[in-house]
Amino acid sequence: MPLYALGDAVPDVHPDAWVHPDATLIGSVRVGAGSTIWPQAVLRGDYGWIRIGERTSVQDGTVIHCTAELPTVIGDDCVIGHLAHLECCTVEDRALIGTNSVVLHRAMVRTNALVGASALVPNDMEVPSGAMALGVPARLRLDAVTPDMIVPNAANYVRNGRRYAATLRRVDPDAARG
Repeated sequence: MPLYALGDAVPDVHPDAWVHPDATLIGSVRVGAGSTIWPQAVLRGDYGWIRIGERTSVQDGTVIHCTAELPTVIGDDCVIGHLAHLECCTVEDRALIGTNSVVLHRAMVRTNALVGASALVPNDMEVPSGAMALGVPARLRLDAVTPDMIVPNAANYVRNGRRYAATLRRVDPDAARG
């Protein structure tokens, strides 16, 4: 897996996490136990720091960044959908960030909240616990999310990460030649 130190900042991946060989982690990035980082995801902790909690899935093509002033923090048991962009925000435990969505500076996605596919959560917005954020810019639908809408998805990606760690292998002709 491509892990890159940047000066003294070195990614810290828990031994029980799984990072796909085509994901990229740079600098001050910490990935918790049981978490999965999927192909083409880029986690770039070059100015500040990024923290991914335990049992969290960061799916294909996601970009996570931060600034020197504002880290990006993602809690436990979260699902970060394909092609999402998270920058300088906080996502609490058991939240789901939908495919192709954007969550920006100082935004707060609370526990058991959901950001819908292609939604834009702008600077300083708070998505309360149990709410959905939908649209561009996001509008809130309160009391629309229950934990059973998120937790089984997160658990599935933990299982899938174990399956990939145990059985994924390259089979293209260049890899076979060594």
